Amino acid sequence: MGTIKIDKLLQSAVAEGSVPGVVALAANRDGVIYQGAFGCNAIDNDVPMTMDSVLWIASMSKAITTVAAMQLVEKGLLQLDEPMSHLFPQFASISVLDGFSADGKPQFRKPVRQITLRHLLTHTSGFAYEIFNTDMLNYTLKEQIPILIACKNISLDTPLVHDPGEMWEYGISVEWVGKAIEAVSGQSLEDYFRNNIFSLLDMNDTAFILSPGMYSRLASMHQREADGSLTRIDFLLPQEPESFMGGIGLYSTGVDYLKFLQMLLNGGVYNGARILQPETIKEMGRNQIGDINVPPLKSAIPSLSRDAEFFPGMTKKWGLGFMLTTEDAPTGRSAGSMSWVGLCNSFFWIDPIKQVTGVLMTQILPFADDQAMDLFDQFETLIYEQI
Repeated sequence: MGTIKIDKLLQSAVAEGSVPGVVALAANRDGVIYQGAFGCNAIDNDVPMTMDSVLWIASMSKAITTVAAMQLVEKGLLQLDEPMSHLFPQFASISVLDGFSADGKPQFRKPVRQITLRHLLTHTSGFAYEIFNTDMLNYTLKEQIPILIACKNISLDTPLVHDPGEMWEYGISVEWVGKAIEAVSGQSLEDYFRNNIFSLLDMNDTAFILSPGMYSRLASMHQREADGSLTRIDFLLPQEPESFMGGIGLYSTGVDYLKFLQMLLNGGVYNGARILQPETIKEMGRNQIGDINVPPLKSAIPSLSRDAEFFPGMTKKWGLGFMLTTEDAPTGRSAGSMSWVGLCNSFFWIDPIKQVTGVLMTQILPFADDQAMDLFDQFETLIYEQI
């Protein structure tokens, strides 16, 4: 009965025009408990969205990059609290952007401490995204720094907006984690992921660079217009990128991503393949930012994201790679659950208490779309009713 209710929910969202297409899955420790794909891969065609439709997962890439980094921490090739300047000499002389002068020139000062891997994995490094920080937007425009989706190294050449360890600021931190993985492994991020995560989990449809088969199943991106309607837009990350962006660069399917989530739910193992040790997963799910809280996201570029807050009124913390809820959520999610999102209104969570994980994926901009977020909340609620 629960499956029928979820099917109806997702079918109604498509029929009402809330989403052009949607893929949603959930699992417990025993296996998949729900999967469904509804609608079309574009608003202006009748190609159905399917379980193997390929979608840009944007910041859902961060969880995968974090897992890769923690593999290297386990091996002793990376250390959480060692200054990252030994890998990136430019970090030793990086500056904090301290506002702008009356004539618009950026003002800088030295940070009070160096950046560590823990800072990068917890978004307390001081790096920012121009999408959510007006000072960084002004800086990148003034310095003509390409947007991150151009996948160019120069896009990472930005100052900090606060001292490392002082506050939570969403930004390019995990892109730098990807660079660290490449530096110590001697492999490109694409190769490292394939050799150490994707091949072990049978995630054959997850990559930075689309294979011909993946491209043939690619769902289209859409823009929510002011009147609430949806328009298909052309969007594809560079397929010969100068830089593999570990924070935003991956394409995947719902089926593939659920395998990754099941691995995390199951203490680092999936179908007999050990990716991380159980104690590492537990550490990733612990508060790593102390008294610092995860604040609401304030948009500086409304065409890409609206203001966003998850579970308003609840204090949110950050582990290693994930947002952590601090109390039980109205959807049924337990306190201590791990979660995050993708810019194109894709969402996932991992609940280690009630032993359930789920993902819902769309291709809609701007982020924090009311209709997509409401659909995810309803989907999650029905999953908890089912279990």
